[in-house]
Amino acid sequence: MTLEPDHDCPLCPRLVAYRLANRAKWPDWHNGPVPCWGPRESKLLVMGLAPGVKGANRTGRPFTGDHAGKLLYATLLKYGLATGEYREDPKDGMELRGVRIINAVRCVPPENLPTPAETATCNRFFVAERAAMPNLRAVLALGLVAHNALLKSYGIPAARYKFAHGALHELPGGVLLADSYHVSRYNTQTGRLTTPMFEAVVEAVLARIA
Repeated sequence: MTLEPDHDCPLCPRLVAYRLANRAKWPDWHNGPVPCWGPRESKLLVMGLAPGVKGANRTGRPFTGDHAGKLLYATLLKYGLATGEYREDPKDGMELRGVRIINAVRCVPPENLPTPAETATCNRFFVAERAAMPNLRAVLALGLVAHNALLKSYGIPAARYKFAHGALHELPGGVLLADSYHVSRYNTQTGRLTTPMFEAVVEAVLARIA
């Protein structure tokens, strides 16, 4: 099974149309499916929603160039899951250690929200990516869409494991599903997600997979 969609992936017509419109406006941007980042040998997989139009859609690296990356990468650096310095640029030299990052939907959606059909269509790439990680022990789902996309990749009904910030779910086969509110600008600026709240989830996951 193909791990990464083609740069001109045709599977979701609405996302294709949005991609082409973005390419016309910003021809020097990435403007395509954003690949995963980090070593496949990692025990931990962080799963986001989708690329931001002026973030990963521009830079080509997950969570890079928009507000959501600030808390995520600061936390990964703090806990030794990354080295270097995050400067919102894929050329900043930062490297991930023991963690890989993926999005439930690889292409940027209008209004930052993919449809359920788009999430389902893109799930094939997540299934392949997860299968290619031989040491995977835990997935940190950032938000409900990521949570449900992970369950779908296992063929598990969403109702079986309900999303809740800080929840830890042991999935069949031993992989841990950890839930966190998304590290979005809205959540962090409204206080729905604070730095201590996010760090507590990461600490709990690392304690389980150490």
